Amino acid sequence: MNLLKKLIALLTLLPALALASEEGYPLDHAPERTKDLAAVQHGAKLFVNYCLNCHSASSMRYNRLRDIGLTEDQIKANLLFTTDKVGGLMTVAMTPKDGKEWFGAAPPDLSVIARAKSSESGTGPDWLYTYMRTFYKDDSRPTGWNNMVFPNVGMPHVFWELQGTQNAVYTDEKDAEGKVEHKFDHFEMIKAGKLSKLEYDTSVADLVGYLEWMGEPTQGLRHQLGGWVLMFLGVLVFLTWRLNASYWKEIK
Repeated sequence: MNLLKKLIALLTLLPALALASEEGYPLDHAPERTKDLAAVQHGAKLFVNYCLNCHSASSMRYNRLRDIGLTEDQIKANLLFTTDKVGGLMTVAMTPKDGKEWFGAAPPDLSVIARAKSSESGTGPDWLYTYMRTFYKDDSRPTGWNNMVFPNVGMPHVFWELQGTQNAVYTDEKDAEGKVEHKFDHFEMIKAGKLSKLEYDTSVADLVGYLEWMGEPTQGLRHQLGGWVLMFLGVLVFLTWRLNASYWKEIK
């Protein structure tokens, strides 16, 4: 019995131990946006205007944006920049070779980035939400920017005009052995952007919501069908149970 209790306690602690072993900047929880069509539409606009210059989404077609409430005319007028066909893929003109030369690494395709970034520390949307809010000025980097979630990232801060320019402030702390550690303390805004902090966080949440939706556009339908399937299985189990009881009743 004592062994069983210890095993249960160990299994309970496993998630906490996994998080403790994961090094890096703590991730903030990304607000849920996939069910808010207005937010996802705004996120799509941000994606096309700011991300699609370097990053492609080669598994996504523009006409799928009709699933978030946009008409073909709205797509053509506001979002169709990399092709002249609504059925075209979201690709970019920049080649991987150019991307590696300019940024040190080819910008990744973002079709399923919200799913690819999931880890023990948090979900993919959590990673993206925190990442886009933790850029800071770093003159030692080629682009002039650095990031807390992705240290020494080659990507510049494309939203700097919206968020503004911030510095990372560090403090010196002594550990248990008396060694001095240089730890991050807070961000200090040195130049305000076009948006307030709340407005910028909301915009990033909308963008992340779109990226999450783009990773699986049929997620809503899948959840809906899953509910109906579970209901059907529940009815089937009940009928099977009653049929079994009736069968054995006659035999007895």
